[in-house]
Amino acid sequence: METFTSILSAINGVLYYPILIIFLLACGFYFTFKTGFIQFTLLKEAFSVITEKPADKDDVSSFQALMVSTASRVGTGNIVGVANAICLGGPGAVFWMWIIAIIGGASAFIESTLAQIYKKRGDDNISYGGPAYYIENGLGKRSIGVLFAVVLIATYAVGFNMLASFNFQDSFKVYSFYVPGKTSWIIGGCLALIAGYCILGGGKRIIKYTSTLVPIMGVIFVIMSLIMIIVNIKNVPSMFGLIFRDAFNFKAIFGGIAGSALVQGVKRGLYSNEAGMGSAPNAAASASVSHPVKQGLVQMISVFLDTIVICSATAFMSLASGIAPAEELAGAPFVQKSLETVFGHSGNIFITVSLALFAFTTLIGNLYYCDSCLTYLNKKVPSKSFMIVYRIIAAILIFVGAGMEMSLAWDIADLLMGIMCLINIPSIFILGKYSIAALNDYKKQKESGQNPVFHAEDIGLDSSKLDYWK
Repeated sequence: METFTSILSAINGVLYYPILIIFLLACGFYFTFKTGFIQFTLLKEAFSVITEKPADKDDVSSFQALMVSTASRVGTGNIVGVANAICLGGPGAVFWMWIIAIIGGASAFIESTLAQIYKKRGDDNISYGGPAYYIENGLGKRSIGVLFAVVLIATYAVGFNMLASFNFQDSFKVYSFYVPGKTSWIIGGCLALIAGYCILGGGKRIIKYTSTLVPIMGVIFVIMSLIMIIVNIKNVPSMFGLIFRDAFNFKAIFGGIAGSALVQGVKRGLYSNEAGMGSAPNAAASASVSHPVKQGLVQMISVFLDTIVICSATAFMSLASGIAPAEELAGAPFVQKSLETVFGHSGNIFITVSLALFAFTTLIGNLYYCDSCLTYLNKKVPSKSFMIVYRIIAAILIFVGAGMEMSLAWDIADLLMGIMCLINIPSIFILGKYSIAALNDYKKQKESGQNPVFHAEDIGLDSSKLDYWK
């Protein structure tokens, strides 16, 4: 197992530097310029679109699609991942997470708009789609679409869900009743049973649970962070100084690139906000909107909520506490130790409860994405008996993840999400011209005082080749 972990770590070392750092930054900057800095110029418009109601009350709204994608983005990585990045890479990792989020907002807009353009209409009139669909229909490459769908299922049902389970049980190590090798399996079993119950209820129940829990857990977590900042207000200037100094400590970065603030920030930023990975477009395609750009703007907001708000909350509450990040504190213990300085043992409980909510919404949001890809691979919704077996296996993997070693859990997740990026980013580079054309069409209609309505011919596409927008 040590040999396997070493091989994974070596592969990820090359995958993230230089390959993915170049891919992510190039993609983000390219689309930021091509969209006219959409993250800033249409930020107000993006927030206004979120509140729009679908024409049919049974359709998935922009807000519900936002909650499903945010449920997957906002997960245990927002606590444990951020703590890991700071403890292993240094406080400067927070800055690089911000950069990935800001420029990644443009990538998220492009991929989610594409998902809307190429989405399909189901028998029940509910839309569905994602990267597998725009790769097949936009690029004419069914084989690559199949590969992406398989990798996404492996990433979310296996890599990310096992990691979420591990991160949740890791927060129990601070309690006296924790017994290594035993307690983790008990916790994993309980989480698997609860998640299994929810996912066996299907997509409608997933949307219902996530729409309710995501806003609540996010607001509570940010409030706790603000309390920590106010109590430790004298440490805030030095905290920001530490973040920026470490972010530009190039001697440290290039002295140990694989574990540097730059690479840790990119890894954990990507794991957290998923911009460019091709995951959120699966949720974006389900929304009922009059124009694809609307859902592209909504998903851009999801990236900001995840990293600029939630990840920053974790970083600030930890760094402002005065507790020095160290490798032995990597993960939940760093955040718990920080909260102990103000709230005592209650701080540990708060992080455990937060991770319970984050893990829960991550697990069910992740499997919602997998459902979409299974439909793609099968060319129709799989049979009820198949989905029951698949969801039982998914619940078993959640149980197994709780007992894994930390380094192995993270390495598997990093490798799989890196492969997703290698497939999705070149695809949106090629097809991104249609998202940009749709954006220009949207702006033109808004300027003339209309509620934008999409017509494929307006952006140079043949509507007869688009299933939903015929």
